[in-house]
Amino acid sequence: MRNSVFRMKYFEQEDILYLTISDEPEANSVEINPNITVELNNSRELIGIEITNASALIRDSILEST
Repeated sequence: MRNSVFRMKYFEQEDILYLTISDEPEANSVEINPNITVELNNSRELIGIEITNASALIRDSILEST
């Protein structure tokens, strides 16, 4: 994977957490569950993750692990 970076951005108004792994252009995306979509480059490598309804998803994950 070229142009490897890691950035995290939270869009509070929309409650979306976006994780950038690479600056490469997106060629495809795959919804892995109703709240998580992964973005892929031309080589089908992971370049980003979008989490919708992020605050509830993260809160519920933390509560389940305690």
